[in-house]
Amino acid sequence: MTTIQTRRTSAKRSTVALKYSMAVSGLVMLGYLLVHMYGNLKFFQGQEYFDEYLAGLEELFTPYLPEGGLLWIMRVALITALVVHVYAAMTLWRRNKAAAGYVGATRYHSKKGRTGIQRSYASFTMRWGGIILLLFIIGHVAQMLPNWLAPGGASDSTYERVVNGFELWWVVLLYTIGLVAVGFHLWHGFWSALTTLGQNRSATRNESTITWVSTFIAALICFGFLIVPFAVFFFGVGTS
Repeated sequence: MTTIQTRRTSAKRSTVALKYSMAVSGLVMLGYLLVHMYGNLKFFQGQEYFDEYLAGLEELFTPYLPEGGLLWIMRVALITALVVHVYAAMTLWRRNKAAAGYVGATRYHSKKGRTGIQRSYASFTMRWGGIILLLFIIGHVAQMLPNWLAPGGASDSTYERVVNGFELWWVVLLYTIGLVAVGFHLWHGFWSALTTLGQNRSATRNESTITWVSTFIAALICFGFLIVPFAVFFFGVGTS
């Protein structure tokens, strides 16, 4: 009996630790998104300023750090947060799946759901939204690397690569789909993260101030990232 109780306690503590890890890593990535969005908006200051701004990031905190040192610290921190977030999400999903009574690939049924299957917002959207989001991040980072992935045409200028890519309808469409996934993921994820960290004291989600904050942040991120591709594709910004 003692051994069983010890295992249950250890499993519970492990689950709590995973939820905390997922919350903190998610907030780290949210912080990066906000900074990245701010940098993207410098696109509207023109090619010379945008390219100089990006090149200047390599010189941050030199000579205290080697050239590009701060960027590499940020990349390592972001990759670490991403790995922790994905690992925690997958582990918790497997545990929830087992606890929900799955047998093979079949879940228990209930009359409460229209299809007879109990589903929550998180279980319905977060997993697939997270996969789309991961693919979006990989594709977006690859597009920003010098001529590694350059739809529309390669260039030594990041500004020109951005314009060349967003002149293509399918690039804008994929980018939009990715940002919609980001928005849904943030809308639920931010609320969930602060709830996990004990910052949500409302009885219901509708009464929670965090709900409106998460909606605002999700909308801000979507608008802030989509304004550049839409400006290029629909209004020809940077094409002349």
